[in-house]
Amino acid sequence: MNTEPFPAIDPADAEVVAAQLGRPLRGRCAVAHRCRCGLPDVVQTAPRLPDGTPFPTLYYLTCPRASAAAGTLEASGMMAAMTQRLAADEELRRGYAAAHLDYAARREAVARACGAEPLPAGTQSAGGMPDRVKCLHTLIAHELVTGANPLGREAAEAAVEVAGEWWRAGPCVPRSGSGPAGAAAAVEAALDSGAAAPGGSAAAAAAGRSGS
Repeated sequence: MNTEPFPAIDPADAEVVAAQLGRPLRGRCAVAHRCRCGLPDVVQTAPRLPDGTPFPTLYYLTCPRASAAAGTLEASGMMAAMTQRLAADEELRRGYAAAHLDYAARREAVARACGAEPLPAGTQSAGGMPDRVKCLHTLIAHELVTGANPLGREAAEAAVEVAGEWWRAGPCVPRSGSGPAGAAAAVEAALDSGAAAPGGSAAAAAAGRSGS
C-alpha cells in the first residue's frame, strides 16, 4: 500500500476537477485515478480539512459522466439489491468487508503520511461499507483506485453498460491551455494506450487508467 504523502495537486488538474464538480476543491487533494481521456476522474482527499474537521471520504468520483451513470444505477434500485445480496451471499460479504478494511487502512495511512491526526477508531469507512450499500459513486471510486471493492467493480462495469464508453466523446471538461487540438491528441493517445488501473480489474480497465 502506498503510504507516501501525496503531492500538491497540479494547478491545471485542480482547475479541471473544480470544473467537473462545479465548485473549488476542499482540503488537501491529489489525483488518484485518471479517465482514459487523460483527465482526473477520482481525487484523494486528506481525512481532515485544514481546520481539522474530519473528512471520511478518501476517494471522490469527479467525472460528471461517470457520476451521472452511477446516479442512474442508484435510481434503478441497484443499491437495495446489492444490500440484499450481502445478507445472503457469504463470499460477497467477506469481499465487501475486506474492502471496508482496505478503505479504512488507506485512509489512516494517508492521514499519518500527511501529518494529520487519523480519524477516531470506528469511524465509518464510506459508501455504506461493510454492511450495506449507500453510495455507488464512492464504491466505484474505491474500485478504480485500488481494484479492491467487489461491489464497486460491479457498479463500474454496469455504469459502462448504461452510459457506454463515455471517454470516447473526449474530455468532459476542457483542460486549461490544452486547446481543442491538444485535447483531441490526448484523448487519442489515451485510447490507444488501453492502460488499466491498479488492481487490474475489468472495471478499471474499461473505465480508466491509473492516477498520477
